[in-house]
Amino acid sequence: MKVYTKTGDKGKTSLFSGERISKCHDRVETYGEMDELNSFIGMISASLPQEAKSIATEIQAIQEVLFTIGSWLATTPDSDSIHQLVPLEYSYVEDLEKAIDRMDETLPGLQAFILPGGGPASSAAHVARAVCRRVERHVIRLVQNEKITVQKIENQMTIIQQYLNRLSDYFFVLARYCNKIMNIADIEYFPEKNTL
Repeated sequence: MKVYTKTGDKGKTSLFSGERISKCHDRVETYGEMDELNSFIGMISASLPQEAKSIATEIQAIQEVLFTIGSWLATTPDSDSIHQLVPLEYSYVEDLEKAIDRMDETLPGLQAFILPGGGPASSAAHVARAVCRRVERHVIRLVQNEKITVQKIENQMTIIQQYLNRLSDYFFVLARYCNKIMNIADIEYFPEKNTL
């Protein structure tokens, strides 16, 4: 099977649910940004030290959840294909909360705002956090514009929004945690020191 199909040469693409829509449609934009987020998460994993294998496993589980979310975003709410999708559970959000709490317990309390940066894994986590916020904004816009009326789909979209909101928090804490395990100090922001 060839990677290229040429079916998108005129600016349209097929959704999971079969419809062909413009590649700049809100729905395509949203799941495309989800793919971007997932790629940055791969960079975090590739940048982790060997002793952080459990984090790499956790990150892969997050990537798998994002693939599931992507399938929901690539399916129109009124399509029969919606019944083929794997349902998302609120427990996914709770898993993120547990991971955040576990890492946060090992970190010193925040005394200042943190500038993005530090080691490679931490920097990648900060990028993922920012991209995650963008994906979240696009999901909210997509949901508001589509005016979903089916309760099951509305519930799934609510879980997606909650998951993305929590995921950006996860990446903030992960960025700090990655710096800690690599013995790199967080870069604190002190506005009174703004001199060039």
